[in-house]
Amino acid sequence: MATKIRLQRHGRKGYAFYQIVIADSRAPRDGKFIERIGSYNPNTNPATINLNFERALYWVQTGAQPTDTTRNILSDEGVYMMKHLLGGVKKGAFSMEECQVKFDAWMKNKTATVEATKAKLGDAKLADLKARLEAEKAVNAAKAEAVAAKKAEKAAAEAEKEAEAPAEEAPAAESAE
Repeated sequence: MATKIRLQRHGRKGYAFYQIVIADSRAPRDGKFIERIGSYNPNTNPATINLNFERALYWVQTGAQPTDTTRNILSDEGVYMMKHLLGGVKKGAFSMEECQVKFDAWMKNKTATVEATKAKLGDAKLADLKARLEAEKAVNAAKAEAVAAKKAEKAAAEAEKEAEAPAEEAPAAESAE
């Protein structure tokens, strides 16, 4: 039986997330599967991947063929790196301890890169928020100036009316006597 490591679609229209499954190559995409080894959510930034590393490594070593997307996911998570290093151990190129040290160093570098990317995205988001806040403050200041100008005009018009009203009342009062 030819096995595949592939994605099984879930979620609603326009907001898909995927289960990473081991399935017979003849089974439908969302149909029967042998084992579920993880999940993949591309809707977050960066994408969220939960993977049972040991089972994924087992299936890759057993000969299960991943699809293109799952191959990228497994590669990013280090499954193929570990398979490569275990091949070196089998050939006697280095020991299992050296293999683990190399893998840990690779994983530490990978984690640092991902954290730097997250920090960069966070900084860009903060800068965007600050720029939007400053633009909103400028718009609000312009509106406040316009309102103040209208109020000043209205007050000046009322003062002018009041100044004219006593002047008109005075001659009327003199003629009444």
